[in-house]
Amino acid sequence: MARQRYLTRRVTLSLGAAVAGAMVTGVGAANAEPDSPNTRYRGYSEHDRTRPYAKYMADRTAREPAPVSAAYAGPPTPAADIPDFSALRADLAATGSSPIETGYGRTASGQAWVAVRTEMPRVTAAMWDWWFGWHSSESARYKLWHPDAHLYAAIAADRTAAPLPDRERYVGNISYVDEYIGTELQQLAIAFQDPIAHGFDVPEGQTVVFGKVGSSVAPLDVGRLAHQVRPITGGCEMRSRFYLNMWSLRVPDLARAADAVGRGPSVDPRDIAADLDAARDLLLHCGQEMNHLAGFLPELYREFR
Repeated sequence: MARQRYLTRRVTLSLGAAVAGAMVTGVGAANAEPDSPNTRYRGYSEHDRTRPYAKYMADRTAREPAPVSAAYAGPPTPAADIPDFSALRADLAATGSSPIETGYGRTASGQAWVAVRTEMPRVTAAMWDWWFGWHSSESARYKLWHPDAHLYAAIAADRTAAPLPDRERYVGNISYVDEYIGTELQQLAIAFQDPIAHGFDVPEGQTVVFGKVGSSVAPLDVGRLAHQVRPITGGCEMRSRFYLNMWSLRVPDLARAADAVGRGPSVDPRDIAADLDAARDLLLHCGQEMNHLAGFLPELYREFR
């Protein structure tokens, strides 16, 4: 039965790639110049360096905090100590903490799990709501977050100039990103959802970023993410959670799938079933990007909000 489910996911992914690939003609955008609209590339281009936020572009990503390094070097968290996804809202309650705030492992029901806690001096929850509504409209903005691993970003609906509260710029929107998690290139579609509608308690001064993680190529969701940001002395803490191997079909977007294939697809059925190595790599990636951006987010926010 398990093999049958795996084959079903493999067939779904392959069909999605085939349909998208049939829509692509000519040379793939992955071979285009860095500043063409649909291409991914490492680092920053000459044009990127002319952006008004270029002074925040670092050549390398800052190191992860020590607790993340320790968790990455250590063994997986035992399944008995990992909350099931159904307990996520209680795990990310407005107050209190969990026995394990940084770790990786597999739940008793087979989901790959990652938890990362990041302390962020001078940062507020409002800054993160702004960031999630601002960064996906340009690849160069997305690269600010993790210059070593982030390659491409686009947004389903660019609301950056709309007269909306920051949270409404990304809730209900989809971010399409190409990035490395460890050594694996991923092409992801992250659909952000209203955390309050999903039962999270989000008091004033806090935020929860919640969404489904899916493939940009195939009409398939592979998991869930949540980032809770709440104040602490001198700044805030972010408590991140990922649950992978939660598969479901999504409405196909053939145009976006074609774009992803045009950039050069990273279609590998093994990526759909996250193992412990993938969870461990995601822990490190999250610990690096959150810590890196937090170092200059207050200045970026004040200048471009």
